[in-house]
Amino acid sequence: MLWWLAYIALGLFTGLFAGMLGIGGGLVMVPTLTMMFAAQAGFPATEVLHLALGTSMAAILFTSLASLRAHHDHQAVLWKVVGQITPGILAGTLIGTLFAGSVPSRPLALFFMVFVCLVAVQMILDLKPKASRELPGALGVFGVGTGIGALSALVAIGGGSLTVPFLTWCNVRVQHAIGTSAAVGFPIAIGGSLGYIFNGWEHPGLPPWSVGYVYLPALLWLVPSSMLIAPLGARLAHRLPVATLKRLFAAILILLAAKMMWGLSV
Repeated sequence: MLWWLAYIALGLFTGLFAGMLGIGGGLVMVPTLTMMFAAQAGFPATEVLHLALGTSMAAILFTSLASLRAHHDHQAVLWKVVGQITPGILAGTLIGTLFAGSVPSRPLALFFMVFVCLVAVQMILDLKPKASRELPGALGVFGVGTGIGALSALVAIGGGSLTVPFLTWCNVRVQHAIGTSAAVGFPIAIGGSLGYIFNGWEHPGLPPWSVGYVYLPALLWLVPSSMLIAPLGARLAHRLPVATLKRLFAAILILLAAKMMWGLSV
């Protein structure tokens, strides 16, 4: 009973921030699920992280859909940009996955940590981009999407952590950047969920009620709570001041950098 209550609480927390900031929620969900699974009997220690990643990705699939619908109702999804950037992100994710084993992880993670910290400082100080700056053409957006997808795959983060800063840097209104990022997260979650199911299919030693690396009992409680609260987060995104939203997102980026720093130290 305590575990399903914990799953519900985690779903509410991640769903709120998914709707408010256009991120999948994996930044919070993966380490939390890892600790939860490790504390339960029947979870092999060598597969705890894979199960947390797969279950998180499957939950994000539903959370991003709820967030997407809510932002679409507020007319905050730039569908033209979604169509241009999504193929690039998917292509970049594939490229990043193929080269993940050959790229030195420590220098890459250090570079990324510095990058997200600079973005976070820019958002906290609410520094304005040049008024003349705008989104590049379709080919440019595709190229940026490829870079976002590749970097996301190499350092194991969701694309929203980079998509929102890119769009706001190009003078896209922050609410539109968040709504568009939520829409981009949906196809990424589809591909990620299928990948974890396929890679873990019939893997020996997984706990009962697992479909590949997706643990269904946790997913059963995560999904309804996250989908219930995500529209509330989306409504808050359209009511909170822009500076507040930027600072909230900056806090998430700093948390991401701290998580990566911790990963490098262990």
